[in-house]
Amino acid sequence: MLIVGLVLAAAAAAFHVFIFALESLRWTEPETRKIFGVASEADAQTTKSLAFNQGFYNLFLALAALLGVGFVILGSTTVGLTLVFAGTGMMLAAALVLILSDRTKARAATMQGTLPLLAVIATAIAVAIG
Repeated sequence: MLIVGLVLAAAAAAFHVFIFALESLRWTEPETRKIFGVASEADAQTTKSLAFNQGFYNLFLALAALLGVGFVILGSTTVGLTLVFAGTGMMLAAALVLILSDRTKARAATMQGTLPLLAVIATAIAVAIG
């Protein structure tokens, strides 16, 4: 079960790296604006610095989870699991904030939070039975 949790944590991290790329590197592109519902190039320019910063939050969450997976693989299980739970737990918390703050963002919150939720559950089960 631990392997399942680590694979899910890595998948959640990969998704958050993708979000980082959209928000921090591709924010003003038409495809990205459509994904995030940004109406115009002018709106994208106005919000570019906010999106840039938000993208890095996603990158840092991904790095925490990936470092955790790496530490577990290398045998530093306590450090690794702490980072996996911190990274995926914060991803899940961010998804909850999104849905609780704006019900119209349910699809985005589900996309953002499903893999971290599954990672937390699988990893917690692995710890409980291990």
